Amino acid sequence: MPTNGLHQVLKIQFGLVNDTDRYLTAESFGFKVNASAPSLKRKQTWVLEPDPGQGSAVLLRSSHLGRYLSAEEDGRVACQAEQPGRDCRFLVLPQPDGRWALQSEPHGRFFGGTEDQLSCFATAISPAELWTVHLAIHPQAHLLSVSRRRYVHLCPREDEMAADGDKPWGTDALLTLIFRSRRYCLKSCDSRYLRSDGRLVWEPEPRACYTLEFKAGKLAFKDCDGRYLAPAGPAGTLKAGRNTRPGKDELFHLEESHPQVVLVAANHRYVSVRQGVNVSANQDDELDHETFLMQIDQETKKCTFYSSTGGYWTLVTHGGIQATATQVSANTMFEMEWRGRRVALRASNGRYVCMKKNGQLAAISDFVGKDEEFTLKLINRPILVLRGLDGFVCRRRGSNQLDTNRSVYDVFRLSFSDGAYQIRWEY
Repeated sequence: MPTNGLHQVLKIQFGLVNDTDRYLTAESFGFKVNASAPSLKRKQTWVLEPDPGQGSAVLLRSSHLGRYLSAEEDGRVACQAEQPGRDCRFLVLPQPDGRWALQSEPHGRFFGGTEDQLSCFATAISPAELWTVHLAIHPQAHLLSVSRRRYVHLCPREDEMAADGDKPWGTDALLTLIFRSRRYCLKSCDSRYLRSDGRLVWEPEPRACYTLEFKAGKLAFKDCDGRYLAPAGPAGTLKAGRNTRPGKDELFHLEESHPQVVLVAANHRYVSVRQGVNVSANQDDELDHETFLMQIDQETKKCTFYSSTGGYWTLVTHGGIQATATQVSANTMFEMEWRGRRVALRASNGRYVCMKKNGQLAAISDFVGKDEEFTLKLINRPILVLRGLDGFVCRRRGSNQLDTNRSVYDVFRLSFSDGAYQIRWEY
């Protein structure tokens, strides 16, 4: 599989919502915790870590403070510990409705409460001790089977999802996690939901909803019958098996899904690496060799293009562009300039990438003309979840206006036409 951060396992961050729909919050003042916040922001974000002792206990670390939740013998709770101690160990007890109960491992009491009246002193589980897990990561990702080391993707011919992809390339590898009624659904790129029997359905029915379980930084999906999704048979068809406890076959990694694009040159042909290392505009089909994974550096805003054959575009001698680099460097970075519905790419030598008469790309132009302009099409977001600096984009209830600071998200459908996009609300 590609390296250099291309396929990064997502650090699972989440919020915990109590029975009154308020989020567990870690405050800077006094390292106190409460359950008063109505939405999921940084103070309400937590990371689950395995206990170093290799037992079944876990640690809850605040993303805001970088410190660990602890519960003392008298039930007092805080988020002050810089290093995890005995009082920081909790057991996660998943409930039939998908919620968690958190039990102090050394003291045997349950954690819960409302507002600023949180404690870990309950001897039995009541609604006040139940927490809903709300993922804080971007919900569009790739799913990697731990046991098979293969990516899950949509198989349109077989009408199923299967863990049989060597790399998460193309539209079919995109999965969107949909949060509904305290559970999660797996939505395919064509907007269908995976049911536990392996079928794809158009509505998020109960058998298409799953409880998330975490094990050593990995995910398992438990259906309404207490069974877990796993790849089955030679084809790796994804469906619930017989196991009621997650083993290696039932575990998955969530990986970040970077934009994947195709580019069309002035000759109306696709840029490709099909015929070798040279990047050339010489193909009429839009397949893997014409698809490039694009990463944007957040500081410089320059981008890299990674090919399905395993190399970055790079500037070589005499200005040529080849897909041969194995590491990111100055020569693999391109500055993108938007020119209406087209883009121009400036290489590290300060010159623009153009299409030569034989179709090969080279950074040899000082000015932008038709041969230096390309149509760039994003292919792996047929459905789209948008997140900005303040939160997710979601339609305001009872209105056609959009909010950009929400902890929940709406799914939009993306349509492309000649270098422009139309974004349509899906539900």
